Amino acid sequence: MMNIAISWSGGKDGCIALHRLIEQGHSVKCLFTTLPEDIDGRTFGHGEKAESIKLQAKALGIPVEFIGCSFKSYTEDVKKALVALKNIYGLNAAAFGDLYLQEHRDWGEDVCREIGLEAIYPLWMQESEALSALQIFVNSGYQATVIRIREEKLADSWLGREVDEEFFTDIQREAVCPMGEAGEYHTFVYDGPLFKKKIEFTKGETIQLETSKRMEIESLRLREK
Repeated sequence: MMNIAISWSGGKDGCIALHRLIEQGHSVKCLFTTLPEDIDGRTFGHGEKAESIKLQAKALGIPVEFIGCSFKSYTEDVKKALVALKNIYGLNAAAFGDLYLQEHRDWGEDVCREIGLEAIYPLWMQESEALSALQIFVNSGYQATVIRIREEKLADSWLGREVDEEFFTDIQREAVCPMGEAGEYHTFVYDGPLFKKKIEFTKGETIQLETSKRMEIESLRLREK
């Protein structure tokens, strides 16, 4: 068993990675999320509000640690923060939800190697296995909503969709990775087996960004299950 901090952006990949680690008997001590220092309260991963991530952590019963980063010193900022978390939580490893992009894995392994942590990739697979991975998520009991799409890859109508059997069928008609590994879409997980409470929210306005669109999620609250 290892003491692990897991990279967390609020979406389905990190959630399934978390579930798999706990299923394997590891102790996940905290979630960690990076925040750009020059953007108020928005995550690097999805551009999601930090408050949404805090509510997920509360629903899961796992602490979340926010790492303030600048674009210029991102790697060094993450390393410094993970060293501090290593000492606080007695960490042996850091886990990441990447699926098959080797450059992402190389980065995480380099960071961890330099600070004496093991880098774990619980979902690592071949690109050809992505559709099967999506089916596993759909069958997992977790619930997720699409909150961001890349405009050149998916139409606005994908925003706000549930990642369910209909999603599984329809995404196969699109020229994208079914899991959105290249950022074609991002999700927000709000319930499932590890959630002690369900997150309820309303679907808000759509925000136009440089190459993508984001659906705001608003009026978030926890509900007893």
